[in-house]
Formats: sequence, C-alpha cells, structure tokens
Amino acid sequence: MRFAISTAFLPVSELTAIARAADELGYDALAIPDHVVDLETLRTPYPYTPDGSRRWGPEAEWPDPWVLAGSLAAVTERLRFFTSVYVPAMRNPFQVAKSVGTAAVLSGNRVALGVGIGWCEEEFELLEQGFRTRGRRTDEGLALMKRLWEPGWTEFTGEHYAAPRLVMEPTPTAPVPVYVGGLSEVAFRRAARHDGWVGDMYRTDEAVRWATRLREVREEAGATGDFRVIVALTDAVLPEQFARAEAGGVTDCMTMPWAYYTGLEATLDQKLDGMARFAEDVLRPMAG
Repeated sequence: MRFAISTAFLPVSELTAIARAADELGYDALAIPDHVVDLETLRTPYPYTPDGSRRWGPEAEWPDPWVLAGSLAAVTERLRFFTSVYVPAMRNPFQVAKSVGTAAVLSGNRVALGVGIGWCEEEFELLEQGFRTRGRRTDEGLALMKRLWEPGWTEFTGEHYAAPRLVMEPTPTAPVPVYVGGLSEVAFRRAARHDGWVGDMYRTDEAVRWATRLREVREEAGATGDFRVIVALTDAVLPEQFARAEAGGVTDCMTMPWAYYTGLEATLDQKLDGMARFAEDVLRPMAG
C-alpha cells in the first residue's frame, strides 16, 4: 500500500517542510484538496457530513493545487502530487489543461489529476460556470484536456467545448493520471474509464466494499491496467490493519500521521515527528 499525506486545511507556511519530510521518509504523495473560495452563507448542504455542515472553519487555507504542486516539486525529488479532489467543471478546460500540464512538466511527471463534479452550486455561480451540466462537462473536459496534453497540433469538437487546430506547449512527456471521486454508480463508471478513484474517509469494511464494486464495474467495462483506489481509513492504525484493506483492493491511503500520536491540532514539529514515527511504525513494516 502507498501512503499520501493529506494537506487538507494545513497552513501553507508548513507545506514545504511537510513535503520535504514526506519525500525523505518514503511517503508516496501529497493529496491536495481544492476550493477557490469559502462562502460564508450557502444554500447547498455539504454532502459529506450528516447535518450538511462543513468540516472546516473560515480560517482554513485553500492554496491553488497546481501552483502548490509546482512549488513543492522544486524542493522534492520523488514525491508525487494529486488533487483530492479538483473540480474542473468550475473552470475553463483550456486553463485547467495549461495549469496541470505545466505542473506535470515542472515536476517531471509527478502530478495526477483527481477530479470530482463538485457540490457547491454557489461556487459554480461565482465562477460563471453551469452547475446542472457539470457532469457532462467534466467528461468532455477530460477528453479535451488529454488531447491538449499531447504534443503537436490537435482539434476537438464536443457538445460544450470546441478547439480549432491549435497547440498547447509545454506538454507532459508522460500521460497525466486521472482519478475520479464520487460514490454514485455514474462516478464509478467514470472512474473505470480512467486511472483510479479517490474516496473520502471510511472504515475498512466500507472501503473494501467500494473497492470491490469498482473492480466489478471495471470488469464489466473491460478495463485493464493499473488502477488506484485511494481512501482515508478511519479505523486502521497497525500495519496488519492497513494490510487487510490492501488485500481488499485499497491501493493508497491518505493520512495525517500526527493525528495518531498528538492529535490534529499538532504543531509543525509534532507533525514532522508524527510522520517519522508513522514511517517507522507502518511504512517500513509494510514494505518488508
């Protein structure tokens, strides 16, 4: 199993030190969440809590994922970066392709695009993008972006987007992996067409259930090749518990290791110490 440090709600001032430590300690990646703004008042309930309240306060920081990935790639050697998750339908796909492609070039192909269709209608309105068409535009936008990441001239014609003959440089020298979030059957089928699935926080049994369903959907679609199932596990602490999830089809775990030792409100030094302890307690035993 691979482990990614979740950067959700962390101060931007801490991220360079955390990325360097993750790179040195053997973590696979940094998982970077995405919001453009945090509106004070919402009509739309947050879909991942029972009462619709958000998991964060107004002090939470949301750095642009691709600026952040480009910056942190410059101070690391092997650490990967993926979004957990980014909402491309909230933006123009040409600008998304440019940002992601540039980050891929600067990092030496160490970025992956984790996408969701988005839940906050007011944020879509603020960015002047249609909310009701976001699913179809996500699918079409991803198809367009993959064409834009190829070297040389390209054209594209779709229902929502079109590109005359053009070139977008620089282009990545390897395909940018695309991971898809969401718990619906539509989201699972969308993920099966790409390179992986990004989930939320689950107990192991639930995570294994989603991994099993994803495997079934991929088999039904005739999908082959490497496929990542990325979740945060709420009930795994010991290597054997993570190994059980891995045996059930979970390939990657997002984590904040300091939470196991000092809690979520840790200082930067405590976070770095927790990352080192978790690497010794879990990463190394699982690596044999």
